[in-house]
Amino acid sequence: KDCYAALGCIHGRWRPVVGRFKDYIAMPKFNLYQSLHTTVIGPAGKPIEVQIRTREMHQRAEWGVAAHWAYKDGSPDADVDWLNRIIDWQAEVSDPAQFMQSLKTDLEQDEVFVFTPKGRVITLPLGSTTVDFAYAVHTEVGHACIGAKVNGRLISLDHQLASGDTCEIYTSKVETAGPSQDWLGFVASPRARNKIRQWFSRERRTDMIEAGREALTEDFRREGLPVHRMWKSEQLEQAINEAGYGDFDALLAAIGEHHVSARSIALRVARSFRGGDGEEQLPATVLRPRRHSHTDKVGVHVEGLDDLLVRLANCCTPVPGDEIIGFVTRGRGVSVHRADCANAVSLMSDHAMRLIEVDWDGETSGAVFRAGVEVVALDRSRLLRDVANALSDHHVNIVACDTATGDDRVAKMRFEFELADPAHLEAVLRTIRQIDAVYDAYRVLPGTAPLSSTG
Repeated sequence: KDCYAALGCIHGRWRPVVGRFKDYIAMPKFNLYQSLHTTVIGPAGKPIEVQIRTREMHQRAEWGVAAHWAYKDGSPDADVDWLNRIIDWQAEVSDPAQFMQSLKTDLEQDEVFVFTPKGRVITLPLGSTTVDFAYAVHTEVGHACIGAKVNGRLISLDHQLASGDTCEIYTSKVETAGPSQDWLGFVASPRARNKIRQWFSRERRTDMIEAGREALTEDFRREGLPVHRMWKSEQLEQAINEAGYGDFDALLAAIGEHHVSARSIALRVARSFRGGDGEEQLPATVLRPRRHSHTDKVGVHVEGLDDLLVRLANCCTPVPGDEIIGFVTRGRGVSVHRADCANAVSLMSDHAMRLIEVDWDGETSGAVFRAGVEVVALDRSRLLRDVANALSDHHVNIVACDTATGDDRVAKMRFEFELADPAHLEAVLRTIRQIDAVYDAYRVLPGTAPLSSTG
């Protein structure tokens, strides 16, 4: 109160310079500095800067925040808030050097005071942008920030704020919204910078988990293991524990980071799955003899042949419902093709004597079928992830993916995956077609011309 009274006396005696008054008592700096600053036109017309503060404020200005605790009647609330903020930064930043740089920046920088639409004051370092403001309001507001309005005008995200500005943030309604790497080039506050880095660190872990899953799937397949059964098997749990990882995601992330070999895990699981206690064996590939016909584990009925291996051709990957034909191979049993498969057409003309009649018998329990789909969509951020998540929600196992985007921003994605129930394929396609920005999704056959960017 005395400081403001003194200010009134000074302004009554000398004319103040407009725009040079700063009230650090009502709005202290982050380091708890408090004072009134003003500039007046003094004798002989020369500007004079005046600083007004109490003895306690002066002690703090000269000796730092530690001096404040020497006063018995002082209120430590502001100090506690500032120290709590430092503790939060320390928890968010794992690198000690980065933490010290953030603290140094906070102590050295001047501040700007910006208002929310409801009148709340947000204190930010000088040079802060609307993105810094968004993160100061709330971390999730920062992550979802897509635009801002300052003093009633729409402005860019890299717009620097000034004291007295009123800022309103617009956020995305998309659940997967997140920051941009470009923001790190213009944010000024340690909080915003640390939160953005933290978000991308989590995103990178997610990517590494997916990379690890793909690598382990490939090695499981090389070992002839039933991939769909392996993910929840006791053998895999045992391998995770033996490798010293706390859970499956930790193992997958380590594989994605190349800290552990997917091959070594697959071999360990395969040894346990095939041998060991002998309780669990790989599914038999040669079917038991039948009197007049043969049915394999994918539900294909071959009339009149016993003890022959029956397999679905990789060139066209038929699924129940497709029209099929059989071809008796040399040493590899009966190969089952789609009737419209290019290889099948060639076999019909060149080796007609080795063709055999086959059909689906409906018994597909425990079988896994391979199918391919192509997705056409307008390219956008996280499109690939949304489609992959849709496939994952239907419990299909993605084994291959190819993408291409033309100059017209039309993206084409081709997925090859395994599914237990081929009748479920249409439901998968319907789900993909409902994804934002997807134009169409349809089944394609292996051997279809590769994707290429156009436009």
